[in-house]
Amino acid sequence: MKLSIVTPAYDVAPFVGDAIRSARAQLHPGWEMILVDDGSRDGTARAAERAAEGDPRIRILRQANAGVSAARNAGIAAAQGDALLFLDADDWLAPDTLARLDSALERAPGAVAAYGPWAAVAETARPGDAPLRAKSRPFPTGDILARLLVRNLLANGGHLLVRRAAFEAVGGFAPAIRYGEDWECWIRLALQGPFARVKGSAPLLYVRERGGSAYRRMARDAAAFAPAMQAIWGNPTLAARLGPRRFARLKARAEAENAWVVGKELIRHGAQAEGLSRLRQAFAAAPGPKRAGLLAAAHLLPLLPGRLHGPFRRYPA
Repeated sequence: MKLSIVTPAYDVAPFVGDAIRSARAQLHPGWEMILVDDGSRDGTARAAERAAEGDPRIRILRQANAGVSAARNAGIAAAQGDALLFLDADDWLAPDTLARLDSALERAPGAVAAYGPWAAVAETARPGDAPLRAKSRPFPTGDILARLLVRNLLANGGHLLVRRAAFEAVGGFAPAIRYGEDWECWIRLALQGPFARVKGSAPLLYVRERGGSAYRRMARDAAAFAPAMQAIWGNPTLAARLGPRRFARLKARAEAENAWVVGKELIRHGAQAEGLSRLRQAFAAAPGPKRAGLLAAAHLLPLLPGRLHGPFRRYPA
């Protein structure tokens, strides 16, 4: 099966070479890469051209800045593969990523997509550096819709291989959604059919934790979640699939999960009181023993050494 790596790129000149070189290092023989420079101002396209020099499998497109979803959609339109992977231009792939994902789809002919483990790396990391942490679960198989509705199970599209026919059936990414646009798209994909998981626990993708990332900028703002949530829960196909009672229950769980994320991120940005208020709101809506322990720990942060702050550790100034 021919695979297409679609990569949107905006002002990532220091990092895009690692993404391209990781594509060129793939063990899978049948791939292409479509990199869409989304109006970069820092020489991203030139850096990409240097890294791709001499490799006809890599095409670089340019467009005026229109956002990540529009850039991905442009790349999809130019792609020729039977399956699609959406690699962000500041991340990189393990050499066996495409081979493992393709194998997972071959083993599950009814699956619309395959995915698996990933790892987080520091902003200044390079391939070969030790990751900050690895994420080897949960990556459930089969019908993942309900779990995906409550929280986004993916770091991004770089550890997900999607059958092109299934992706075309969902209609691509929604350019009007600026945060959570990938989550909303994965949910539409999960409505199409089951997901498969790769074998093994080794990371497929290395995700660079950048200070200027959309998550770090926007996840502390409850309003940032609204467009994606409106698109997800306003989808009539979803309402018909779930029925009114399950629809309401899962929507409430998703809202509680979002509130927890907002609270955690507020604390990480130094807004302790507001963050604790959000965490308490989330816990009241969806209580559980793990969250009870984390909520208690969040209230004790001023008394704990920084190494014990866990998911509430402050971002660097």
